[in-house]
Amino acid sequence: MRRIAAFTLALGLVWTVPALAQSLRDLPFDKQMKLAKVGDVDAQFEVGLAFETGKGARQDEAEAARWFRQSALQGNVEAQFHLARLVARGAKGLKQDLPTALKLYQDAAGKGHPQAMNALGQAYQAGKGAAADAAKAAEWYRKAAELKLADAENNLGMLYLEGKGVSRDLAQAFKLFERAAGQNDAWGLNNLGGMYEMGWGTPADKDKALALYRKALAAGNQQAQQNIDRLSGAAQPASAQ
Repeated sequence: MRRIAAFTLALGLVWTVPALAQSLRDLPFDKQMKLAKVGDVDAQFEVGLAFETGKGARQDEAEAARWFRQSALQGNVEAQFHLARLVARGAKGLKQDLPTALKLYQDAAGKGHPQAMNALGQAYQAGKGAAADAAKAAEWYRKAAELKLADAENNLGMLYLEGKGVSRDLAQAFKLFERAAGQNDAWGLNNLGGMYEMGWGTPADKDKALALYRKALAAGNQQAQQNIDRLSGAAQPASAQ
């Protein structure tokens, strides 16, 4: 997480799971495993997810990667994305392999997976698996933002705010944070609050900033409390006069 000026902004990545058939999702793990073993691609993903999260099975990330790989080989792009995440961080029992993770993200992103696009942007921004390239990061964040992924909207907004990989454009940063906030995204709400507090891309409005920070906290952004405390404290002397 980064602190920009007087308020906290951050990149983020939210991991989501596709909506699979309810009957498959609700099956006991042993039945999911039976289906996975006979080649059911969605069951293979569910088994991998159970091993990854420890819900329904013992947590075993290496075993999760094995099942994600099998599912991915049959075309399950969500499994490919989950496999890339495990490989990227060198999950327990796996060797970290950033170039391979990058290739997996690239392939999933090419198939239209928004979280993979965002992850690919993060990889290029941080130089993980490839040379750091803020312009490429912006390109992939933009593709994911066009698919209304709030994390990518925040990440691209940060690049516009800082002028990295794109020309600095506070108005564009404001619009992107506003779009993320419109989805009740915790960081989008916080970042939009920061723009109102600082008067970046919009007239300064401390009351709107405080309201947005409070919404961010309610949405689960605990760091927003620091912004609330600071703004509330700053307002006390003025109200006491």
